[in-house]
Amino acid sequence: MSAITQPLFWLALWWCAALCLLSLLSVSWRRAALRMLWAGLAVLGLLGFEALPHALLRPLENRYPVPSPQAVGRHVGVIVLGGATHHHASFLAHGQVPLGDAAERLTVSAELMRQHPNLPLIFTGGEGRLLASGVTEAELARIFYTQQGLDTARVQLEAASRTTRENARQVATLLGPRCQEPWLLVTSAWHMPRSMAEFEAVGCRVTAYPVDFRTGDATPWTEYSLARSLLLWQTALHEWLGLGVYGVTR
Repeated sequence: MSAITQPLFWLALWWCAALCLLSLLSVSWRRAALRMLWAGLAVLGLLGFEALPHALLRPLENRYPVPSPQAVGRHVGVIVLGGATHHHASFLAHGQVPLGDAAERLTVSAELMRQHPNLPLIFTGGEGRLLASGVTEAELARIFYTQQGLDTARVQLEAASRTTRENARQVATLLGPRCQEPWLLVTSAWHMPRSMAEFEAVGCRVTAYPVDFRTGDATPWTEYSLARSLLLWQTALHEWLGLGVYGVTR
């Protein structure tokens, strides 16, 4: 799913098709190819306006509110989904936990542990790479929580899952009947709708605790960054496509 949710992948195919048409002798086909090339360039320019991907992400992020501190205390524990770390090779080389754009999954959950010392925490995340590095997200999470001075005896690690669906199934197996007790689910706000659906599908009773918001109440059209916007487009398309695929295959 990684390639098909990247706008540049489709633009590259579009431009390849246009270049193939340019090789034809027909004048009409060559004109069509030039129009395709210019159209692709225009689309590339439009992709830099952050208001567009934000419009796709905002409905996902606003679906669940952040629970109040009082509501947090009424839960039996916290479930944290992986996805907060990247560049495992840098950890192997330098020994530092490489936090990514979704670092709040770890930092906010660490703060919840400090604020509520009676709540246990379950971190779920293995290694989804095609070529394994030997370092799971769960292991990096353990090191992070230890470096933050937290009592890791309160932390259970699940290191076999590679997808959101596997996160839910592995945690449900780990908890057994306890999964029907009220748990907080911590993940990125834009990832929360798909995560909630998967955990509810396996019979877990979870309350959303969204973190790592990418949008605000509104985005002015003056916000322009092609590099940043392309990443937002990929995130938004990945989640909406994932919701559709997960809904069909559940």
